[in-house]
Amino acid sequence: MELDFGPAVRDFREELRDWLADHLVGEFAEHRGVGGPTDGAAWEVRLAWDRELSAGGWLGVGWPREYSGRGLGLLEEIVFEYEYARANAPYRATGNALDLLGPMLLKVGADEQKKRFLPPILAVEELWGQGFSEPGAGSDLASVRTRAERDGEAWVVSGQKVWTSFGVHADWLYVLTRTDPDSVRHKGLSMLLVPTDQPGVEIRPIRNLAGQDEFAEVFLSDARTGADMVVGEVGQGWRTAMATLGIERGTTLLPQQLTFEREAESLIELARERGALDDPMLRRRIVDAWISVRVMRTTNLRTLAELTAGRTPGAQATTAKLYASTRHQQLGHLAQEVAGPAGQIVGADYGLDTRQRSFLLSLAETIYGGSSEIQRNIIGEQILGLPKEPRP
Repeated sequence: MELDFGPAVRDFREELRDWLADHLVGEFAEHRGVGGPTDGAAWEVRLAWDRELSAGGWLGVGWPREYSGRGLGLLEEIVFEYEYARANAPYRATGNALDLLGPMLLKVGADEQKKRFLPPILAVEELWGQGFSEPGAGSDLASVRTRAERDGEAWVVSGQKVWTSFGVHADWLYVLTRTDPDSVRHKGLSMLLVPTDQPGVEIRPIRNLAGQDEFAEVFLSDARTGADMVVGEVGQGWRTAMATLGIERGTTLLPQQLTFEREAESLIELARERGALDDPMLRRRIVDAWISVRVMRTTNLRTLAELTAGRTPGAQATTAKLYASTRHQQLGHLAQEVAGPAGQIVGADYGLDTRQRSFLLSLAETIYGGSSEIQRNIIGEQILGLPKEPRP
């Protein structure tokens, strides 16, 4: 897929393409497309690649120069993400901080927090994990029970977090906590920045279906952080968390869609090799899979057009995550079916091929970033105006 973003960013696009052609070589080229938001494959290679990007000034292209960014606009950010995905470069190991924490700090963080944390993120000197989900509060973040109490010039944090992506690598966590013990649901929450290198923090890896441990559970036992480590206002953590999830669900789907489009093309090639296109029912399902990635493309372009025009994205942006995650799972199932018995055979030491890994990891996509059940509630209540789901 080729997009023309116009003459205003043409030089920027050509500069980026030239840089990627010169630097996406050797070991980095051997790991094209490796990794994902829940895929910890080739971690050290991807970390080295992030440092290569940092040295070239390609991390945080839209962040202000005073925080080591390039100070460019939204259109350049979109072009970067598109061309990066188009080159099939390794998935950035620092994506959590670059895509979520950094924009959150830029939006609601204090000046000292921006000065302290943003430059090390772009220099790939500090890695971050997200402390949102809990065993009893997955997609229902308003039910979090991790508590934080003020003790002089510090916050003391206790509780448990789970499904922390790349938590075993994190130097810091941004943690949604309950700072008002008498509060319920959305009220009385605060977002705290907590260092992991202290006795009160224990991080245990969780092994997934693909044999990787990019997820982790985090146990906080009187962990401490400074009184100035609240992002936004005390008691307004829900608003801060929703801003973060809005970033996650807003502008990150175009690169993802390009990945899905490659998988659809690979499926068609596999079907040709296996003679699967001779089966009219299977051929119809393959065509349907191809149509689904084109629908994702159109949806994402509509959202990008609204963002660049300065408008709040419409209903299609809210439905995009639900559609992409469910359709990607169907694409994975179909690819495994076309592969036949060979698709169920793995190499030595549980060595998965690209298709198998994508299929297994896609099973979590309807859970992380907001489960499909919660997404349907949001669509029904906020877009369609249906009555709210009854609560006990």
